[in-house]
Amino acid sequence: MRTPYYIVYEEKLRRNLDLITRVSRESGAKIIMAFKANALWRTFPIFREYGIASTASSVNEMLLANDELHCKAHTYCPAYTEQTIKQYIAGSSHITFNSVDQFERFKPFIDEHNAAEPSERISCGLRINPMCSVIETDIYNPCCPGSRFGILSENLTQLPNGIEGFHFHALCESTSYDLAKVLEAMEEQFGKWLPKLKWVNMGGGHLMTRKDYDVQHLIHLIQDFRQRHPNLEVILEPGSAFCWQTGDLEATVVDVVENSGIKTAIVDVSFACHMPDCLEMPYKPVITQALPEVDKSYPTYRIGGNSCLSGDYVGDWSFEKPIKAGDRLTFEDMNHYTTVKTNMFNGISHPSIVLQHLDGAIEMLREFTYEDYKSRMS
Repeated sequence: MRTPYYIVYEEKLRRNLDLITRVSRESGAKIIMAFKANALWRTFPIFREYGIASTASSVNEMLLANDELHCKAHTYCPAYTEQTIKQYIAGSSHITFNSVDQFERFKPFIDEHNAAEPSERISCGLRINPMCSVIETDIYNPCCPGSRFGILSENLTQLPNGIEGFHFHALCESTSYDLAKVLEAMEEQFGKWLPKLKWVNMGGGHLMTRKDYDVQHLIHLIQDFRQRHPNLEVILEPGSAFCWQTGDLEATVVDVVENSGIKTAIVDVSFACHMPDCLEMPYKPVITQALPEVDKSYPTYRIGGNSCLSGDYVGDWSFEKPIKAGDRLTFEDMNHYTTVKTNMFNGISHPSIVLQHLDGAIEMLREFTYEDYKSRMS
């Protein structure tokens, strides 16, 4: 198959879904999917088999939940507007507000809906911020000083009438032991309000499908929390965990250049356009064909993207033998936070997207053309 393309493996996807649903069943928590990590809706029939619902942080994500997961969304948006709130009300089961002011401003809309549609009643919550930082990269840390997310405990002097839940998000590809630290801080700061609530949403970042994740500790942690607070439904909304290590990005080397003793293999994909987290985080992805560690006694290269951005490269990787134009490279674990964040900077097209079914058959889910680029500019 011609590169570049993302490939998603149904077998690996189901393996993650099996584990997540087991955690949900044994812990008693409701686990829903965050679209910000995966919105590849052509794979959603698989998710629907497992009864997966979703969170949403935009009207488009909410509509996708309604249309393709056939569910109302658990919605959180940093700031609702008079233009969007009625749309959110129509497609959400839960709406979380980032501030008391936002809740008070839009509460009349919620009350009007709940009175008119009691069978589709919306439950309202507040996002709280326990200011417990367990994330080292500030761009992904919602609890860093000055964060715009959530209400601090000292600023919540009373629980507004109509609030039924708390939402906090303090993790990013984190462990259950990180969650334990955050829960301790949350209960210490906001515990006096918990008996008055119906639910607590513990947000995302629970990377339970990672090989070294202590799944049993997570299950026991949630069980213990529910025993302390039997009035509360517990909700988790991981993103990466659903699609962790379920897909790759296949690319081809198109040229090898050298400057100041540094060899760069230029590929037909772009870090800036197709793997932006590699530059934002930053992190270096695994390349299947490369050695596990850099060893400069072997041929060693930067890998350069095919955009005009000078910084569109990551390195170094070592290979058993020199690489050349026409060689294939597989960037591993490129299903989460990839297709949702791709862009067409420089007019570079998205890679195609394919799904490998359980029987090995390959289904082309989407190919992109000039019209996709042109429509973005219209």
